[in-house]
Amino acid sequence: EEVLGTLSGPWDTICCYDVLEHLVDPGEVLVALREAAAPGARLHVSIPNARHISLLADLVMRGTFGYTEWGHRDSTHLRWFTRRDIVAAIEAAGWRVRETSHPALHRSRLLDTLTGGRSTEFLVAQWYVLADLPS
Repeated sequence: EEVLGTLSGPWDTICCYDVLEHLVDPGEVLVALREAAAPGARLHVSIPNARHISLLADLVMRGTFGYTEWGHRDSTHLRWFTRRDIVAAIEAAGWRVRETSHPALHRSRLLDTLTGGRSTEFLVAQWYVLADLPS
């Protein structure tokens, strides 16, 4: 956040891999990055999933969020995003989201059937977003 004013763009590709969750104002940073981007630039984002089943299990079963020193619930995370939240934040900053994806999952067909395909939202630990600047 402190170095945004020192960036000398324009940039064709901007990568925010496991960054936005550590920032005080990720929306402000996304806007500043858009302003430093070249026409047609691409933005790559990865972010931990706030809907992951481990978070829900600790909240429901243990009554705690359960911060840790590293990993998904790293105590240095200041912000949490679901897939919908990160897409909304990126779009609000003026980027156009082209695609969201996640690491490969080994899912159960039964689980998919029982949840109407919504189990992915709870099994994915990380979301990937590809965005670009509208023409």
